[in-house]
Amino acid sequence: MTEAKTSLKRTLIGKVVSDKRAKTVTVLIERRVKHELYGKIVGKSSKYHAHDEKNEFKMGDMIEITESRPISKTKNWVATRLVEKASLV
Repeated sequence: MTEAKTSLKRTLIGKVVSDKRAKTVTVLIERRVKHELYGKIVGKSSKYHAHDEKNEFKMGDMIEITESRPISKTKNWVATRLVEKASLV
């Protein structure tokens, strides 16, 4: 009986807001949650630093990041795939 092993690592999808550092991108993850007391839907956001080995992701791209071992002091996510290329304005 051979089954495909599912990954236990968390994956998130967000927008690249900075690509200035070498081999690192800053990804903004936005989510909508219900306020605990008032019940209103509010937008929350978090920024994560993700490892981008080939510097292939640019500002404005929607990418998927996956949890990994700590790579540096603030970086423990790896950019895995491009979801949507940034649109030219």
